[in-house]
Amino acid sequence: MPLQVKRLLLVFAIFIGIMLVLKYVLTPDSWREYGPYRGNAIGEIASQQAKYVQKESCADCHDSIAEIKSLGEHINLQCEICHGPGYQHVDDENFKMEITKNNALCLRCHTKNAASPKNIIKQIDAIEHNEGEECITCHNPHQPWL
Repeated sequence: MPLQVKRLLLVFAIFIGIMLVLKYVLTPDSWREYGPYRGNAIGEIASQQAKYVQKESCADCHDSIAEIKSLGEHINLQCEICHGPGYQHVDDENFKMEITKNNALCLRCHTKNAASPKNIIKQIDAIEHNEGEECITCHNPHQPWL
């Protein structure tokens, strides 16, 4: 066997040995406890504070808006889709949840798209429909039909 092949095999053997040692050292003890998962992850995730709340939590204080929203086309959307995570506002009512007023928020769902169901999501051509105007100039997100 040529010398360069022996050296190459030695390099591969060292590399494989290092990889096996690293795998042994870096793999957590709870790995594969529940299939291809880390068993301790369940407790770690459960101990984290929730970042999202349900729309019922919003309705506890904002009942008039929830009532208006319940009559509209956004009835099935969680408030946090537009307003962002509400956990800080639930904990501290003085925490302001600012909503972006640019069109990008509305256009995430309402941009004209052949793949979207037209009978479910109203679509607009953002270039032709009130170019330069913000959506909320004419549309209240809680009552978009007005």
